[in-house]
Amino acid sequence: MRRLLGFYASALLLAAGVASSASSTSSIVPSSEMPGVLKSVGYDQRIGERVPLDSPWQDEAGRPVKLGDYLGPRGHRPAVLVLAYYHCPMLCDLVLQGVETGLRPLSLDPGRQFDVLVASIDPAETPAMAAKKKRELLARYARPGTEAGWHFLTGPRDSIARLTQAVGFRYVYDPARNQFAHAAGMVILTSGGQVSRYLLGVEFPARDIRLGLVESGDGKLGTVADQVLLYCFHYDPLVGRYSAVTLNVLRLSAVATVLGLALLIVLLRRRETAEPGPLGAA
Repeated sequence: MRRLLGFYASALLLAAGVASSASSTSSIVPSSEMPGVLKSVGYDQRIGERVPLDSPWQDEAGRPVKLGDYLGPRGHRPAVLVLAYYHCPMLCDLVLQGVETGLRPLSLDPGRQFDVLVASIDPAETPAMAAKKKRELLARYARPGTEAGWHFLTGPRDSIARLTQAVGFRYVYDPARNQFAHAAGMVILTSGGQVSRYLLGVEFPARDIRLGLVESGDGKLGTVADQVLLYCFHYDPLVGRYSAVTLNVLRLSAVATVLGLALLIVLLRRRETAEPGPLGAA
C-alpha cells in the first residue's frame, strides 16, 4: 500500500511538473537574420552518424589515443562530446561551465556510467593546454574519483575535420585574431559511437543531459522514473531540448487518478472491515 501510494503521489507530482514546464518555449534566431560569419557556423544534426573511431588524437597527458578507445562495440559507455578550443577567449569556457554545471546534480558519474570527451578544433593546440583546461574544470566540478572519465583531446587537422564533419559541426577560423567562430552545444554519443542527441546553447539542464544519456545507453542506464520521464518528454531537434508531450502527460495524469481512486476504495474497505460492529462493541 505504501509503495502504491508513493507511486501515485510521484506520478501526480511528475504530471504537474511536466504540465507546467510545457508552457515554456525556446526560440531560435533564423539563419537569415544572423550577422556575417555567423551564417557559416552551427550544427547540422546528423543523428545516427558514427564518429570516426579510428582517428588518432592525443589525450591531456600526451598519450596517443583513438576515439575507439572510448567508444565502440566492445562494452563502452555513452559519451558527452564537446567541440571547443583551449585558448578560446569566452564562448568555449561558457560551454564547458555549462557542461560542468549540468552534470553536477546527476547521480551518474563520468568514468562509470558515461565519459566526457572534449576535443580541440585547433590543430596547433597541445596536450599541455588540454591538461590545464582539464585541471580548471575538475577543480570546479569537485567530484573526486571521476577524473578518469574526463578526456581532453588534441589532434591533427585530418582528425578534427573527420570528427566535425561526422557530427555536423560547422566553424570558421579568423587568422587575423587566431580565433574560431563556432556553435555552442554538446553532442551525446551512444556507446557504439553514433550521434544520438544534440543539446544546444551554453546551458544544459541536468534533466536533458540525463534523458539524453539514458536514451543513448542501450538500456543499461536509468531507472523506472527515467522511463516515465522519457514517456512524458520527447527530444525536439529544432531547439536541441527535451519538450513535454502534453498528450502523454494527460494520459499519465489519468492513470495516476485511477490508481488513486482504486487505492482510496481499498483503504476504505479495509477500514470498514477492521472496525467492530455494534454487537462487537457491546
